[in-house]
Amino acid sequence: MSDQPRAKAIGPSLSTKLIGMIIFVILAVEVVIFLPSLANFRANWLDDRIRVGAVAVRVLDAVADDMELSPELADRLLQTAGAIAIVFRRDGQSQLLQTSSAPMPSSVLTVDTRARDPLTLVAGGLDTLIFGGERTLRIVGATPETGGNRIEILMPEAPLRDALLIYARNVTFLSFFIAISTAAAIFVFLNRLLIRPIQRITNNMISFRKAPENGSLIISISNRKDELGVAERELAAMEADIFSMLRQRRHLADLGMAVAKINHDLRNTLASAQLLSDQVASVEDPQVQRLAPRLVNTLDRAIGFAQSVIDYGRQSAAPPTPQLVDLHALIDEAAFDAGLAEHPEIEIKNSVPDGVSIFVDPDQLARVLLNLMKNARQALETPSVGETATVEAPGKMICLDYEQADGFFTIVVSDNGPGLPPRALENLFVAFKGSARAGGTGLGLAIAKELTQAHGGTLNYVEQETGARFDIKLPIVDRLN
Repeated sequence: MSDQPRAKAIGPSLSTKLIGMIIFVILAVEVVIFLPSLANFRANWLDDRIRVGAVAVRVLDAVADDMELSPELADRLLQTAGAIAIVFRRDGQSQLLQTSSAPMPSSVLTVDTRARDPLTLVAGGLDTLIFGGERTLRIVGATPETGGNRIEILMPEAPLRDALLIYARNVTFLSFFIAISTAAAIFVFLNRLLIRPIQRITNNMISFRKAPENGSLIISISNRKDELGVAERELAAMEADIFSMLRQRRHLADLGMAVAKINHDLRNTLASAQLLSDQVASVEDPQVQRLAPRLVNTLDRAIGFAQSVIDYGRQSAAPPTPQLVDLHALIDEAAFDAGLAEHPEIEIKNSVPDGVSIFVDPDQLARVLLNLMKNARQALETPSVGETATVEAPGKMICLDYEQADGFFTIVVSDNGPGLPPRALENLFVAFKGSARAGGTGLGLAIAKELTQAHGGTLNYVEQETGARFDIKLPIVDRLN
């Protein structure tokens, strides 16, 4: 997918971070290695001075057996050793070899080469490298050539510090070369193994997000078996699901728009048929009087079905706007809208105490109560087996109660009707499937559940011996928060 736009990182790219991390780690390791190597270099340099001093002592012994050591020869020996003076101590006696021109320094820094513990060596190397240069060293040591006798060499510190600076410079250049070369080699390997596949996945996600309905942008799966291969396969599956879902949603949207138009025209046609049926019902023919109520009821159900489909399609997705609401008054208003205020057969019993106020969206909660009470009214109005629609059925009742516990309040809507059939319980709260009566849509319960969930609550059906009961459980919200 070379036509995909390249991902632009907000901060440093992954490649830059990777190279920087590798170089930093290698240099940190080099620093840890450098300190012991610096101390070892200084110790070897001092040992060389002791060995040169031992050679000078042997020359001094050889000459002393035959003749007196001349000042010119002494200066030449000291110049070869780079020393101001050499002291050789044996058998309790000291033998001094000193230049004839250079004065003896007043203060010196003693360095004992026989002290070989790592901490002392590292500390000495750092001391010479940082603070040295102008001091005079008194190097103390011994060699096998001198029988283990003590040799002391007095010399300036500047040559030692210059040698350490050159060594440190060479090690620094070598460390940077190794760090950069290693980082480049590791980067080439990781770039092919990790960075390029990650960039490919990132670029694909950016491209697919801009045009998720373009099936050609679904990432192609490689043959990798590691975690990145799993990520590619999962991303490809997810993008395929999104592509199919969006295409299906577009088809459903187009189909829904067509159904809405057909439904609108159908409702108008049914309304006209309803007017004609009202006129037909006024005809005094006995057969017409017997068939007209069925015709009117059939048209009413058809118009109600059409209107419920339109209402479901127009349902707003706006979030709730809570405010303080008088629950008792809200239930009375919903009961009036549901046609229960002065119903000749059904009694509405509002058991919510006066003064109970809750913090909810009044319009959305009223719609939930309206749908539940309309369903209860229709269940009570439906004649039972062996009962006609004209037979009075006293004792039909819809009750609304209120409970509060554990940070929740529950509104109970119940009736003493026939209850819900098993086929309705299987698809309860599912649009177009959960209707409890013939010709119903089940949209009322589906809408009621969505609105309740939008408040952070639940709508549940509670089984009981007779009738139907629904519990609206909502959290108690502090309106000051």
